[in-house]
Amino acid sequence: MPAARPARIPGQRDGADDTAATEAVTGTTVDHLTETYRAHYRSLLGLAALLLDDTASCEDVVQEAFIRVHSARKRVRDPQKTLAYLRQTVVNLSRSTLRRRILGLKLLAKPMPDMASAEEGAYDQLERRDLIKAMKGLQRRQREVLVLRYFADMTEAQVAETLGISLGSVKAYGSRGIAALRVAMEALS
Repeated sequence: MPAARPARIPGQRDGADDTAATEAVTGTTVDHLTETYRAHYRSLLGLAALLLDDTASCEDVVQEAFIRVHSARKRVRDPQKTLAYLRQTVVNLSRSTLRRRILGLKLLAKPMPDMASAEEGAYDQLERRDLIKAMKGLQRRQREVLVLRYFADMTEAQVAETLGISLGSVKAYGSRGIAALRVAMEALS
């Protein structure tokens, strides 16, 4: 039985060109990529600076470009094109950074639909301050009943049990407290 011949890879030549074909498949070396990165770091940073506005983002983009080209170095078949790949990656990453910023600004520019405006927030704060001031003017029991009933969201029976008073007393203190609170709030506005 004849021995099987090894399959030929398309484009592969016999003989002395085997090493050239192997180098083309392996891509650029880590050492060559690192040397290119070190030698051209400042120019890559300058390229990013022309596209972006802050130094930290430029440095991040250049470092990310190195990482991405490093992970895809087998695709860089011609080691002389390593710098071109790095430059193109810096440009692409800078564009992506700008797109994310622009999208972020567009999203920040629109207030959330349920978000209160600054005026409403200020008005609520003033109203809350007036309410606290009016609450402080109530009798101690009236204030306790109203706080437990409406702010702690307790039932009248729970308020009676908590304060150790009868259910009728809770109703009376609550009714008188609300009436006094209404008068105090009207006087403050």
